[in-house]
Amino acid sequence: ALPEGTSMIAIDPTSPFFAPFKLTFYVAFLIAAPYILYQLWSFIAPGLYKNEKAVAIPLFISSVALFYGGVAFARYILFSIVFSFFISVAPEGIQVAPDISSFLSFALTIFFAFGVAFEIPIAVFLCIWSGMAEPDALTEKRPYVVVGCFVAAMLLTPPDPFTQSMLALPMWALFEVGILAGRLVKKRQVRDDDENNIAG
Repeated sequence: ALPEGTSMIAIDPTSPFFAPFKLTFYVAFLIAAPYILYQLWSFIAPGLYKNEKAVAIPLFISSVALFYGGVAFARYILFSIVFSFFISVAPEGIQVAPDISSFLSFALTIFFAFGVAFEIPIAVFLCIWSGMAEPDALTEKRPYVVVGCFVAAMLLTPPDPFTQSMLALPMWALFEVGILAGRLVKKRQVRDDDENNIAG
């Protein structure tokens, strides 16, 4: 929702007709996404080992929750801050009235960007769990990760530093969460290996 005192306009005569259809399509896809992913999981699951399934199920649930968490963060926290900021810096005499199509495209881009960005802990966790990377090695690359977060935010969000920072900083925090989760799993793997060696 736009801040109080602002309104939208329709520059293109067809915008008031097509914009609701576009919004309905994306909302339907967002609602159906967990079911689509579940069907994909049902196809892949029979080929996985038992220990892989034990990790995959929590990852599936976490990835869905994180994606929706990113969308919710963008909708209920970012939007009010961003639009209040834009309105506050508008020159005197300028009325902020975004075009409905531009506003919808902006909103959908932000939702998708934050939904994908919130999957970072899953990606980091998988790298550590699979042995592709060690937690300490990822920690050493933190400066490059911070720069990468801002570069990714620049590519995924509209070209203003404020919105980019609102995406880059959570991405960095989520990267740290992924490393923490990876460390816990790595310790568990080492403990299980030690127990197996003792039992053997």
